[in-house]
This record gives sequence, C-alpha cells and structure tokens, in this order.
Amino acid sequence: MLTGRRYRLCLTAEQAEMAEEFGNICRSVWNTALEQRREYRRRGAWMNYVPQAAELADAKREHEWLRAAPSHVLQQTLKDLDKACRTHGTFKVRWRSKARWNLSFRFPAGNLITVERLNRKWGRAKLPKLGWVAFRWSRHPSGQIRSATVSRKAGHWYISFLVEDGVLTPEHHAGTPVGIDRGVVVAATTSTGDFHDREFTTSGEKTRYRRLQQRLARSRKGSANRRKTLAAMNRIMGRVTDRRADFTAQTGNRLTARHSVVVLEDLRTKNMTASAKGTRAESGRNVRQKAGLNRAILDKGWHRLELAIRNAARSTGTRVVLVNPAYTSQTCNRCGHVDAKNRESQTVFVCTACGHRDHADVNAAKNILSAAGHAAPACGDLAAGRSVKQEPAAPRGVPHQLAFELVGIPRH
Repeated sequence: MLTGRRYRLCLTAEQAEMAEEFGNICRSVWNTALEQRREYRRRGAWMNYVPQAAELADAKREHEWLRAAPSHVLQQTLKDLDKACRTHGTFKVRWRSKARWNLSFRFPAGNLITVERLNRKWGRAKLPKLGWVAFRWSRHPSGQIRSATVSRKAGHWYISFLVEDGVLTPEHHAGTPVGIDRGVVVAATTSTGDFHDREFTTSGEKTRYRRLQQRLARSRKGSANRRKTLAAMNRIMGRVTDRRADFTAQTGNRLTARHSVVVLEDLRTKNMTASAKGTRAESGRNVRQKAGLNRAILDKGWHRLELAIRNAARSTGTRVVLVNPAYTSQTCNRCGHVDAKNRESQTVFVCTACGHRDHADVNAAKNILSAAGHAAPACGDLAAGRSVKQEPAAPRGVPHQLAFELVGIPRH
C-alpha cells in the first residue's frame, strides 16, 4: 500500500535558496506549458506531455536558468500538468501564482533518494543537486521510498516521502455500520450519539488575523511591509490548517477502527461554498449570509474529513458509502415523517407527527445510516432525562429510505 510520510526540513541557507529556485522554475514551466495547452485548444488542436517534454529539452539548451533544476523534476511537473488537464480540463486548471502558490517540487525517482537516521531526533536524506538535507525524525519511513516532494508552507520547508509499506487492506472488518452528519456547529456527529469537534482558531489568533487583514488592505502592493504582513498571516493560518488536519486524521482513524461501514452524505462542498455573487442573489442580496455559511463549512473541514476517512479505511477495510443528503435533517428517523418544522432549533428535533425527540444532528446521522440500507442503532436517544447510551423503551419504526432529489443546500 502506498502511504505518505511527512517531515519538517532543516535546510541550510544555500539549500533553502536552491529549493526556492527549483520551485520557481517548476512554477514557470507549469504556467508556460499550461498557456501552450490553452493556445492549442483555442485553435482546435491538442498538446500533451510527450511533445512538451521534447520542447522542454530544447528550451534547456537555449535558457541556462532552466538547467539549474534537475531534469526529472521538471518532467514530473509536466506529467502533473498533463494529469490535471485530463482530469479537470485544460481551462479549469489553475495558474501557479507567485503570491498565492506554495512552492513545491517532486523527485520521482525513489532509487536516487537515500535516507539515513542520525540520532533519536534527526535524520537526513540525499536528494539530487540538493545533497544531504536534515529533517526532524518523527517516525520511521517504514518501507521502500518511491518519490519525495519538497514543499514550503508558512515559512517552513517540509519533505514528504511516498512509501510502499507492504500493508494490505483487510478483507473483513468486525465493527458495526455508522452514519455521520457533518455540520457547521459540530464538525461530525455519529448515529451512535458521539460528537467529534474542536476549535481550530483561538480568540487571540482571530483578533490578530483581523488586524493583519486591515494592515494588508492599507499596504502598498509589492512593498516590504506587505510581504511581512502576508508572512504573519500565513503563520497563523498554517497553525490553523495543521490543527484541522490533525483533527480530521484522528477522527478518521477512530471511526474506521470501530466501524465496518461509514456512511456519509454525498456533499458537493466546492459548489456549496461558492460565492453568492453572480447567482440568483440579485443586487447583492444574501451575499454576506452566504459568505458566513461558506466560512463555517470550510472551517469545519467537511471535504478533508471525508478524505481522511477514505485514507484510514485503506488500513482497516472499512467501506465508505455516500448517500443522497436531501431532507436528512427534516425526516423523523422513527416514523419517517418529513417536515421542516420537525427541527425546532440547531440541536432539538421534535417530530410533529409522532412526538419523537432527539438531538437534531444525531437524528440526521441515523437517517444517513438508514439511507444506506442499514438499521439505525437504538442507542443515542437524547430525550430529556435519558442517558446518551440508554435504549429507548418504544420500538423503532421501519427505517425510512430517502429517495428524494437534492434541492439547494441541505439544512444542518
């Protein structure tokens, strides 16, 4: 099984300068090749990796600055571009902006990479043209190295090894199925009544980031103060991103270790977080409200949680199922009655037909589990005076199969 191992680099001043040069060269190759592909498409022709790789070899003979980076690193950039264009379309692939894109480049030849452990805390890797680079030894790579990616984020350099660890995905899992409702108040709620959430940004970081945004708005483009402000903002957001990645990874590992099937809503997060400008919100109506919803969705990391669950499921044999998200928050899991008034508030769900009470997110998670053809568990009923793990006295009704078409943004 292919897996990733990420470590923080400790580069010398000369190595950091070379790594930045390699990243800038790869960015220029990406943008030039992308513009060439788009120009060919405008004329009704096609351009792919093979002729571009040949033209890159000719360009290296004419332009000396291209020869500073290893040849296989530049060829890998063209391969990544070719894959992106085939997957998303030539005109949907993004440019690599100097201001917004984090520098990165990949060494695809694992046989040219040597890794050694120096002591308990440090190791080193030998990379083409960069030589021996030191990194913090947080864990053993545990496998054959296939490739290595060097990247810069929030002022720090990192190296990520793609490793063949020899682990096979188990065929069976002894756990039980579970449904997960992703929300803007609680990141993930399970059908068993468990809540997974944490704060990713402290109040002090929010205040400092807001002040930095104000300072950035007043700074002049291209100035040294603007670069310092952007660096400070990147440091704050880097810590926030690391906390979110840590939370999603831990949550994904817990869920896949306990459950054989994880049922999620088939949410199009990219479409759901699109700006309200240019849509049906004419004259700027509901733009601010939609922007607040977008920030809440992105802050909870809905898509990243799904990726973390899928990644962890490879090691446990857990099956990930996606279901239609329509009306999961408005349907009573006990009787199947659908009514927008069933959900009294963000946390309270009271069925207007049978009077069933439950936590709104837990009820939605049970509906998600039922939509995949699994019976919702009896535990987790959060009615007044009842324990979270208490079995309800009244029998459950037949699980309601959700067969509605998605209309707009589901309520959570």
